[in-house]
Amino acid sequence: MPFRHVTTWIFDLDNTLYPPEAALFQQIETRMTAHVTRVLGVDRAEADRLRKHYWRDYGTTLAGLMAEHRIDPHAYLLDVHDIDFSVLSPAPALAEAIAALPGRKIVHTNADSTYASRVLDRLGLGPFEAIYGIEEVGFHPKPDARAYAAVIDAHGLDPAQAAMFEDDPRNLDVPARLGMQTVLVGSGRHGPDELPLDHEHGAHVHHRTRDLAAFLRSLV
Repeated sequence: MPFRHVTTWIFDLDNTLYPPEAALFQQIETRMTAHVTRVLGVDRAEADRLRKHYWRDYGTTLAGLMAEHRIDPHAYLLDVHDIDFSVLSPAPALAEAIAALPGRKIVHTNADSTYASRVLDRLGLGPFEAIYGIEEVGFHPKPDARAYAAVIDAHGLDPAQAAMFEDDPRNLDVPARLGMQTVLVGSGRHGPDELPLDHEHGAHVHHRTRDLAAFLRSLV
């Protein structure tokens, strides 16, 4: 029973608390490319290349743009998250499974917390004790260790009594080294790159599931 000791449950948002089939993040990717095109004055193909390159190398496209071009993160976040949320449907089974977990529940996303709140409202998930977006962690995106430290320090969490749920295995490396139980939701992705179903993830991925609600129900 590797989760018996867990008292804090930390969830990523995009493609973790809703299925990739909703294609919500595809809308964001389109707006990211358009934003890079406009702000950097490059054509669409180059903007798309940079979007993916920065995502792979910096953890998020935004982090790369801030590091290499000093763009305004607030304008960027407002622009790329101006999307159609109607593609999301309520997830009552997942809401029930999360509510049944003993202890504290936190959302930690590389998006901004305003966007995260809108997604959670649409899904009917919550309440969560806290929602940590990129602004709340000093614009340090996962997998940067400073992102996790900000969440842990703010709540006085003991990582050895926490579990982290993510769709990008890169973002589970630091939590695993801190002592958290880690769960990869879905087949996994390396930034913009989808990983094959039979991809061998490292030892930092302790558990895997393609059905988060069913996985959580099995724990209580």
